[in-house]
Amino acid sequence: MTHEIICAGFGGQGVLLIGRLVTYAGMLADKQVSWMPAYGPEMRGGTASCSVIISDAEVASPVVSQPTVLVAMNQPSLEKFEPTVQAGGVVIINKSLIEVSASRDDVTAYCVPLNELALEVGNARYANMVALGALIGATDMVPLAEVRKTLAKNFAKKPEVVEPNMQAVMRGVQFVHDSKNSK
Repeated sequence: MTHEIICAGFGGQGVLLIGRLVTYAGMLADKQVSWMPAYGPEMRGGTASCSVIISDAEVASPVVSQPTVLVAMNQPSLEKFEPTVQAGGVVIINKSLIEVSASRDDVTAYCVPLNELALEVGNARYANMVALGALIGATDMVPLAEVRKTLAKNFAKKPEVVEPNMQAVMRGVQFVHDSKNSK
């Protein structure tokens, strides 16, 4: 199984962190992985995206031109990348900032109120962790145990934030699972 992912939004939304965390979790799960960031020159507010590949087979190139999964954190990202998603793919849409759903009927779209769910967990800054959870809930590409290990490693200097971040991930997983069950 190979997952080719694009996470996109504007700077400051944590899209590069989503990609980095899922890549590292894939590595811990003995998958072949690649992560390639792309961002504008602005520190915050500019465009940011990353391409991630998680596979059972060797990854020949880090370039993702036709993703199987898109995480769109803002409207411009949805407009830019949705047409490139493979038929049968998954699109995670940040319903908090994007008022439309996927324009295609050959993909599975999850409109997730990331900001509101992050606030439920305790902090609006966890929206990217909710998105990470939605990504995992929609695809099961990496085990949650590896995500927890990844968070612990990534936040080693601030261990007190590991559990709240993991709660945000779990809220995203739960939202997608509830969405699947209601379809």
